[in-house]
Amino acid sequence: MHKNTPPSATQESELPCASLPVWPLGGSFGFLSGLRIVDLTTSIAGPYSTMLLSDFGAEVIKVERPEGDDARQWGPPFLNGHSLWFNAVNRNKKSITLDLQTEEDFKKLMTLIASADVVVTNQPPNVQRKLKLDHDSLKAVREDLIFVSITGFGLTGERADFTCYDLVAEGYSGIMDVTGAENGPAQKVGAPAADMLAGQDAAMATLAALFDRTRTGKGRKIDISLVESMTRFLTCRISTYLGSGEVPQRSGGTDSVIAVYQAFETADRPINLALGTNAIWARFWKAVGDPDFGAQREFSSNSERREHRAKIVAKIQHILVAESRSHWLDLFAKMRVPAGPINRIDEVAGDAQLQQRGMFFNLENGEDGPMPQIGLGIHIDGKPNVPRSAPPRLGEHNAEFARLFSAVPTE
Repeated sequence: MHKNTPPSATQESELPCASLPVWPLGGSFGFLSGLRIVDLTTSIAGPYSTMLLSDFGAEVIKVERPEGDDARQWGPPFLNGHSLWFNAVNRNKKSITLDLQTEEDFKKLMTLIASADVVVTNQPPNVQRKLKLDHDSLKAVREDLIFVSITGFGLTGERADFTCYDLVAEGYSGIMDVTGAENGPAQKVGAPAADMLAGQDAAMATLAALFDRTRTGKGRKIDISLVESMTRFLTCRISTYLGSGEVPQRSGGTDSVIAVYQAFETADRPINLALGTNAIWARFWKAVGDPDFGAQREFSSNSERREHRAKIVAKIQHILVAESRSHWLDLFAKMRVPAGPINRIDEVAGDAQLQQRGMFFNLENGEDGPMPQIGLGIHIDGKPNVPRSAPPRLGEHNAEFARLFSAVPTE
């Protein structure tokens, strides 16, 4: 097997982000302009959901404990003293610090929530109730409030008050059991998948609730669970089990309802190959110069190809190791055969087309130096989103909200 080994960090004379294009602060998509969101969350799932909404124009006020969001401490690596994890999910926001253990700051928060359209929290339901930040308590502050809860297990059920992180949610969901090499240990997805999916679900549900409110005037209680968002990610695998009784097994990505749909070695580096239809199957064998093999009666349908998967895979592997990855990818692109590289993270970040489409950039950030960001990945009217502000320093906007809080009684 050829190893996909990254270059040594000692060979690099500058940070990878130094080569990214620099974007001046601009205006995010303005569809949610005028909406105010109070973000009470920490870590990844909640902040990611509110950042998505901020990218569409909402004003997001990030309310932090005096010590700040947990993710501000997540590192190394840090860049210019800032956590890169925190910076990845908090652009466009305003940060204020409140100590909700004090009556004065709690009253300030209630004043802020009274002015807001949406509140997002990620505390378990028992903590929400203890802090009087649960749906019923906040609905009394503003009747038409969109209340969004992102927890590990949801607001109901025997596990509702369990604490949870992405790793725990991935284990509950089943994704770890089907990820990894055959006969190897279960593996976590190489990203905080449950956090990101739950955050996206929360943003999507919030948009739907806001749209409904324009027609009905009603607020809503949105209940998002990391475990359920991650479980839904396995919809196709769970569905096939429910309808067949066959429990999916770890196979290193070589097993699929589609035959053939997996990675193969070439003369230098591996590629992914997806022969998902009869037409693609025929084009592939024409491309590699053996159309007669692909035209055999025993390979005439996907069901039959699954029965002969081992024979087919061995044949394809024998062919592909004769030439380089670039040779095959160029050929398959011309023949409209779905194939692609297995990129390292440095190769993804350096992908010219992704950079041109606004996926990776440095945000202009003055004295703090480069601020690498990963784009929204959504283009509207031919344009990507341009952030309007960098991730905030802790309490950076306290002074801005002092006037709002000035009327709050101190006794």
